[in-house]
Formats: sequence, structure tokens, C-alpha cells
Amino acid sequence: MHTADKREAEIGKRTAVAAFTRDWPLYLYEGAELAIFMISACVATVVLFHPGYPALQLLPSAILRRLLMGIAMGLTAVLIIHSPMGKRSGAHFNPAITLTYLRLRKIASWDAVFYVTFQFAGGVVGVGVSALLLGGQLADRGVDYAVTVPGQYGTAAAFASEWFMASLLMGVVLLTSNRPRLAPYTSYFVGVLIMLYILLFAPVSGFSINPARTVGSAVFAHLWTALWVYFTAPLLGMLGAAELYLRSYGPDRILCAKLHPDPRYPCPFLCHYPFHQHSSGTSGHGFTDVSSST
Repeated sequence: MHTADKREAEIGKRTAVAAFTRDWPLYLYEGAELAIFMISACVATVVLFHPGYPALQLLPSAILRRLLMGIAMGLTAVLIIHSPMGKRSGAHFNPAITLTYLRLRKIASWDAVFYVTFQFAGGVVGVGVSALLLGGQLADRGVDYAVTVPGQYGTAAAFASEWFMASLLMGVVLLTSNRPRLAPYTSYFVGVLIMLYILLFAPVSGFSINPARTVGSAVFAHLWTALWVYFTAPLLGMLGAAELYLRSYGPDRILCAKLHPDPRYPCPFLCHYPFHQHSSGTSGHGFTDVSSST
């Protein structure tokens, strides 16, 4: 049997216990990545939008403050993707991204289950840590735990914006990450999109495109308005973009589920990206380079 086929069959048969025993550090990384993203979001929201901070007086333009917020969150995403954790786990930190790669058969089923579980936990932990650090400032009405709810244009507009943002993001990720010459720049495309999304769409939907990010804030804000929007629109948008990519380029042009292709870090996915190291065996964390055989 072809080496890649053997590996896919082996991973496909892996039980939940075997998957957790082998890959639990990756699951922790995914949770930690979203926790860091949420801490950054909460701190930036307090600094830029809390009435007790000077930004509100020094920068009266809401557009300028959203731009600064977008820059902060875009940079945060880039740094997470380029971090050792991100390079190991793939830096999804978003259930919609993980489930889309499950549909694309780039991540094993149990890995996807644990990725999503830890992403939701990470979102809650990140906002919880922020609440401990920032106290009542994070609960202020102008901040409200950085919660995501539909804006003045209503639920339909929020759904449309979340669907559009998710579709474009996944489309850009697939178009860049599956081309070895462009793949090292995928994170920067993601960062720029996040900046623009916050600038343009935060007043419409609050900017989520991440169900775990929305839940993390909602748990503490006790505000679950139109939660279905933030669960369905990002997933539908990303799955739609993936289907379009599949029909346009075929499954062979989907190389990996990592958002950064650094070959120095082992790859846990069902991929055939050039020079990626893939796990061998069913226990431990030793990795051998099998890419030359695939």
C-alpha cells in the first residue's frame, strides 16, 4: 500500500483514547491560541472603548479606533500562526476552520473533535483570564466582554456579513496555503483580512467568524443574542468556499491543514505538503520524514 494511504488508514482507525494520548499537546495548543487571541481582544477593547481610558477622548473617531483594533487583532493572529504552538497545531483556533478541514479530509475525526472542544474551552478561559486581569472594566457597558451581537442593521445583515467574511477568509487560506510559493505568506493575508473585517464589519455583526470566540464572550456577558448566526454563518461560509475550491482545483490541490508550512515542525494532518514531517507509529511523539515517499 502507498505510504500516504497506510498512514491515512492508520489514523482513521485511531480511537478517541489513542488520539488523545498521542496528540493532547496539540489540543492544548489550540485552546491556548484562542485564549491568547481573546485576551488580546479584551485588552484592546478596554483600551480603545472603555470611557475611563484616554483613547475615547484622544481618538473620538470610532472608525479610527476600529482600525487600531483591527491592526491589534490582525497582528495577534499573525503572531499566533507564527508561534511554535501555531506551527505545531496548524493554528486553526476556530471550530469552523477545523470542521472545514475535516470535510476536506485533512484532519482525522477524533483530532477534529478534540480540536473543537479545546477551542471552545480556550475561548472561555481567555475571557475569564481577561476578567480577572481587567475586573469591572471588561464588564463596562461600552466593552461588555467584547461580545459579538448583531448591530443596528439587524440579524439578517449580521448573518450575511459573517457568511461573507468566513467565505473570503477560507477562500484566501486555501488559495495561498496550497501553493508552496505563497504558503509562507498565508498568515499575513489572514492578518490583513482581520484588520479590514473589524474596520468594516464590526458595527454589523461584532466580527466573530468563530463560534468559540462568540461563546467565550457570551458566557461572561450573559448575552446570547442570535447565537445561531455565529454558529451557522461562519461554518456555512467556510464550507461553501471549500466546496468551490474542490470543484475548481480538485482534492489533489489541497495539501495540508496548516496555516503556516514551516517544515521544521511535525505535521499532524493528512497532508502531502512538500517536505512536511509526518508522525509514524501509534504512540509517542517521535516524527520521521515520510514526505519523500509520498
